[in-house]
Amino acid sequence: MGASPRDVVVVGASLGGMFAAAALARPGSTVTIVERDELPDGPQPRAGVPQSRQPHVLLHRGLVAMEQLLPGVRGDLLRAGAVSLDTGDLAWLNEPGWAVPVRQFDVVSATRPFVEHVVRRRVRELPGVRILAGTRVQGLVRGAAGRRWSVDTARREGHGAVRRARLEADLVVDASGRASRLPLWLSELGVEPAPRQKVDARVGYATQVLELPHDRVAVAGVVVLQRAGARGGLALPVEGDRWLVTGIGAGDLRPLRTDLRTFLGLAPDPALAQLVDAGRLVGDVAVHRQTGNLRHEYHRVHDWPDGLVVLGDALCCFNPVYGQGVTVAALEALELWDADVTGRLQRPGGARRLLARFASVVDSPWAIATGTDLRLPTTQGRLTGLDAAFASWAHELTRLAAHGDRTVQRSLAEVYHLAAPPTSLLRPRLLGHALRARVLGLGAPVPRPQILVPAQERRDSPATS
Repeated sequence: MGASPRDVVVVGASLGGMFAAAALARPGSTVTIVERDELPDGPQPRAGVPQSRQPHVLLHRGLVAMEQLLPGVRGDLLRAGAVSLDTGDLAWLNEPGWAVPVRQFDVVSATRPFVEHVVRRRVRELPGVRILAGTRVQGLVRGAAGRRWSVDTARREGHGAVRRARLEADLVVDASGRASRLPLWLSELGVEPAPRQKVDARVGYATQVLELPHDRVAVAGVVVLQRAGARGGLALPVEGDRWLVTGIGAGDLRPLRTDLRTFLGLAPDPALAQLVDAGRLVGDVAVHRQTGNLRHEYHRVHDWPDGLVVLGDALCCFNPVYGQGVTVAALEALELWDADVTGRLQRPGGARRLLARFASVVDSPWAIATGTDLRLPTTQGRLTGLDAAFASWAHELTRLAAHGDRTVQRSLAEVYHLAAPPTSLLRPRLLGHALRARVLGLGAPVPRPQILVPAQERRDSPATS
């Protein structure tokens, strides 16, 4: 077992930063989380997480990883009011039709500020962890006196005064998100720039809170997949007997900060508008348009400095509609924990080798997110060659699931939850299902699910009798 770094600085107190701190916190180690926002005492949105008012679902693989990093955190979330659901119970409308109901994976649904609040509370309790809120990292300097890094920080105080401080660290983890300034800091250090990949479908979201008792709805949630030339959206239950209802569109179909009900009424199916009509929309509409997929290939930088790691959205950010970002950050934090406790991170070249491990974690979700976005006409660039063939095959499997094939639907769910790689969809068994459908026909399409509990059933229920 390797010794933990003596002093660690984590840049950013969002979920990626919290996961990194959880991975590195041990007796004898000091982990300082530096966050530019003042952190709220409760589950409130904040400026540093612009997508915080949009829906978030912890994919099953991410939930498992979180539990490994912070044992018992799932129970903490549920006791505090998060909603447990099986994604197989969602009413999910793909382009070919409604997905067949089949048991899939358990997930937890809650608002992003709620999840951050519960996780942050747990991380604060870990040995040696402290959080410097309202403090901005100004730059990195190669360390002296046996330390690898010095981290320059600044905090604004009353009457315009700025308090500057320098933190010495054996290890720095950048988890500052999509707005990471690491490319600038590396340039100032004379490190070669990293290659980047970018795929932007110009997708936009608009979300509002819906007050509607969970027992009024006959399904776990509703997803109307956004596709070329059509609006989409989703509705997910969250804490407090509320729902987050979202409209999704690309290019000229992106929703505005106006009437969300009207937008949802123009979707290919009225399920979401039906939910809205049964409840009451409250609060403002939150609009979010920073949805491009962006990947920094730091593992390809030959002169990457030791003692510097980057994870989460600062390394690779995804179109949020696929729900992958939190899960990827948790999986990267597990890799960080393993490299640290085995001593591999402390060896020369250890940080770059760890970034190569992160790249392996990112590969599958990146292929899923960009492969789907590249099918939209609002995206610059198109799928070519094998990628286009694979996308066509995935669409064919989705069509089988929309006509009742439960085996195919389960396989698609495994990939969606990052429990299996996309190549698992090439298994001979699934090819056999497709060939059988070609010979015998697809069969009847999956019927449209019932969205709301009928009024008569509500009147007859024990709660209302």
